[in-house]
Amino acid sequence: MQLIYIAGPFRAPTPYEQEQNIRRAEALALEVWRRGAACICPHTNTRFFQGAVPDDVWLEGDLEMVFRVDAVLLTPDWERSTGATAERDYALRHAIPVLYSLEELDQWLVTV
Repeated sequence: MQLIYIAGPFRAPTPYEQEQNIRRAEALALEVWRRGAACICPHTNTRFFQGAVPDDVWLEGDLEMVFRVDAVLLTPDWERSTGATAERDYALRHAIPVLYSLEELDQWLVTV
């Protein structure tokens, strides 16, 4: 089973908008599971941990997770996130496939 990491915006100006970011990521994660792959959705992993540790701990941990997955799937709005951009760039530097849509995920899954 392939392991996919979801990358997309987390932080937002309001708690409501942050929750919407989380919900978009978790909906995408569910679609990954429905396609027969395992999924890491960091948005739901640390949903209520804000302020518990310095922000750089989150990014360092996320990059460690990216290093261990088979591919990264970006949310449609990933470009507005500095964290998702860093995760994408890290994956590309380490030759980890980066996928931009569920359609690309579907195509990738039949080739691995």
